[in-house]
Amino acid sequence: MMAPERSATMEEISALAKRRGFVFPSSEVYGGIAGLYDYGPLGAQLKSNVRQAWWREMVLARQDVVPFESSIIMHPLVWKASGHVDVFVDQFIDCRHCKHRFRADHLQSFEQCPNCGMRGTLTEPRDFNLMLRTNVGPLEDSASLAYLRPETAQGIFVNFKNIYQTARKKPPFGVAQIGKAFRNEITPGNFTFRMREFDQMELEFFVPHDGRDLDWYREWVAARKAWYSRYGVRPEKLRFHELSPDERPHYAQACTDVEYEFPWGWGELESIAHRGTYDLDAHMRLSGKDLTFFDEATKSKYTPILIESSAGLDRTTLVVLVDAYAREKTVDANGKDAERVVLRFHPAIAPVNVAVFSLARNKPELVERARRIEAELRSAGMRTQYDEGNIGQLYRRQDEIGTPHCVTVDYDTLEDATVTVRDRDSMAQERVASDALAAYFEERLPT
Repeated sequence: MMAPERSATMEEISALAKRRGFVFPSSEVYGGIAGLYDYGPLGAQLKSNVRQAWWREMVLARQDVVPFESSIIMHPLVWKASGHVDVFVDQFIDCRHCKHRFRADHLQSFEQCPNCGMRGTLTEPRDFNLMLRTNVGPLEDSASLAYLRPETAQGIFVNFKNIYQTARKKPPFGVAQIGKAFRNEITPGNFTFRMREFDQMELEFFVPHDGRDLDWYREWVAARKAWYSRYGVRPEKLRFHELSPDERPHYAQACTDVEYEFPWGWGELESIAHRGTYDLDAHMRLSGKDLTFFDEATKSKYTPILIESSAGLDRTTLVVLVDAYAREKTVDANGKDAERVVLRFHPAIAPVNVAVFSLARNKPELVERARRIEAELRSAGMRTQYDEGNIGQLYRRQDEIGTPHCVTVDYDTLEDATVTVRDRDSMAQERVASDALAAYFEERLPT
């Protein structure tokens, strides 16, 4: 029997993430560095599973989307054309007393410092460009100045002609990529939500001027809604906010922000936008190069309209982690009150699909059988983990890393070749023939 779960704090979730090997502060032995994190063994697999789920949906399952990968460092004029050099800025404010730094748009009042409480100690807002600079070549001068890309989309835009000609595609078609981006955030925080190094999942979908551009925009909004639902994100925690004309950029005819309700409040995961021809036009103006599409059928050329879906991979991974977290009051087999922490990952997202246990570590015949079963399931394409020890502790450990199913090899296995399979969510157990496990899990572990 389980009592209703209570909401978790971000501190509880981040503590679990470190304890179980999902996320560690980067360079922690040297004190760390704000806004940078490392993914541990389970976190790296979880993030990879989210990446693959997006890639399957947006690229592999479609005939009208092609893959792409651009370099992290590009010609600095790319960022001049995109507007990042001139307008990619936040304003920051310092407290002269406690030396704390704030983003200006995060302050409700400029009269009193929210950190130390002193009045009249805040500086005037100052502009700060968020791009991280570097130098290319042996000399560090203005001629060698370059930037670590603050987004992944521009590589697609400047290569639009190369892509459609070599892929032999014509609008409507899309280009997708996943890759690193960098922003020198003034105040990184909220765990991995706002970082200085992160991954973006980007789709740029180019459509002709046939009057269906807004229909395509709505189709992509619907497709993204379905994706989050498919992988188990609770609908009551997710909202698709369509921006009003006053909220969206001047060049956008429509824009929807995908937001999730984190423990601290609503935060943006993804933006789906109708960007018109703004991006290709900007690069054609500055470069002087033709990035239009030439239609062989009509012998005419035009600048395609762009529908964009831009999602944060790290933020989406964080959503999956937060949304799966539950702390439950339970009653054990002896009727005593107990509590467990469980991550209810969708099976396709869970870092480990199946854990296999030996009931006794000092019984070679049990250990050998359990290890053989684990190897067979791994060979069948499942993400597996072998463990041994106290069975109650083993279950709790797997609950905390979100493993959907546990298999226990016990003394009965030696007699009748059956094992105990335990379900993570219901905690129900059943006996299953060991040679039928692969088929059993194939039915219960959807991709």
